[in-house]
Amino acid sequence: MKRKVGYTWRLREVMAQHQIFTATELVPLLRERGIDLSASQVHRLVSGTPERLSLQVMAALCDILSCTPADLVATTAENAGVRKTATGDLPAPSANVAKLRPRAARILPDA
Repeated sequence: MKRKVGYTWRLREVMAQHQIFTATELVPLLRERGIDLSASQVHRLVSGTPERLSLQVMAALCDILSCTPADLVATTAENAGVRKTATGDLPAPSANVAKLRPRAARILPDA
């Protein structure tokens, strides 16, 4: 059975718990820890959900906010639903499957 996994980025919530309400407040705190991101990069980090994040940035955020990565990223996992047909039965394979295979190419000599 397939599993569907996902995550929720909770940086903004954790920042608010520590009385940090804007991305611009976070920029100098990151710089103190050797993370040199522009204000727009930090804004995207705070306001969006990153698909990729360096562990250095994660470690700096955890240090600034006195939290763990699990506080910043809430993960979910659930069983993916099985797709059913209208009758609930699996469709029968077609008897003409062999006809769908490509034919071998013939190479003819130049005339």
